[in-house]
Amino acid sequence: MKNTNIKDLTTTAVMTCMLCVLGPLSVPVGPIPVSLTNLVLYFTMYILGVKRGLTAYLVYLLIGCAGVPVFSGFSGGLQKLTGPTGGYLIGFIPMLILGGKVVEKHWQNSVLCIVSMEVCTWICYITGTWWLAYTTGMGFAAAMAAGVIPFIIVDLIKVTAAGIMGPVIMKSLVKAHLISPFSNPA
Repeated sequence: MKNTNIKDLTTTAVMTCMLCVLGPLSVPVGPIPVSLTNLVLYFTMYILGVKRGLTAYLVYLLIGCAGVPVFSGFSGGLQKLTGPTGGYLIGFIPMLILGGKVVEKHWQNSVLCIVSMEVCTWICYITGTWWLAYTTGMGFAAAMAAGVIPFIIVDLIKVTAAGIMGPVIMKSLVKAHLISPFSNPA
């Protein structure tokens, strides 16, 4: 039992570190940058599941809000949540919870997981678009054009990569006794 707790804490900390290392890497595209945060979160669904994945992400948010430059473009501080990209950062929470629930139950069904993660990405898009429109005074359609349309293809590639590679990574980590599988395949 104690060994499992140490493994759980370690893998959660590693995924938090992955968010902190890869999250700041971004390419500016208008007011919203292309970042690797969501890609790490897609893999987090496979490696940690909902509960520990959410813990890793919330710790990442706290680190960033404390001022450590772990958010896109090497930025940090509470103002990031209240700025134009804050809705996307908050939208990652329901994306992680809902997508993670499907991944936990059907982690070996890549097609179902890809579809689920893509649908959950749209929850993040809607949350982020609403907040972008509110904070910048843009109309919803203009915010959608600035904060979603440029990212659809790139994010679909990220989702597909995670859906294909996630089960492979999970099987390797299970075989190495670093994590336990969530369930048998559906």
